Amino acid sequence: MGDRRTQPLARDTMAYVLAGGRGSRLYELTDRRAKPAVYFGGKARIIDFALSNALNSGIRRMGVATQYKAHSLIRHLQRGWNFLRPERNESFDILPASQRVSETQWYEGTADAVFQNLDIIESYDPKYMIILAGDHIYKMDYE
Repeated sequence: MGDRRTQPLARDTMAYVLAGGRGSRLYELTDRRAKPAVYFGGKARIIDFALSNALNSGIRRMGVATQYKAHSLIRHLQRGWNFLRPERNESFDILPASQRVSETQWYEGTADAVFQNLDIIESYDPKYMIILAGDHIYKMDYE
């Protein structure tokens, strides 16, 4: 395999990570933070699995939609995932829920989280889009 950054599929793809989960069954761990922000094995957070999978697959344009108790998650993303550079056609956006389409409700589910940020997603003009859950723990090459 060649350098992943030159592979067309990865170059033309944007990863959109849904990270607004409350994690009610993990209440002791999610009382103060979203489930994707829960620590896993030291300094890593659960969301790092989805983001690392995308990065290791050569995807360099990513967005993360947040909602429930997002402060520690946003802080983690700002401190640990801010190395992608627009001048290299790379991007990393944090998209907090902001009642953008309907002024009366937050995201009503995963499809609505994508829909309410569709204008931002379309501004990147991705040829392909991969929607990922920010609270899943696995290793995968998305190619």
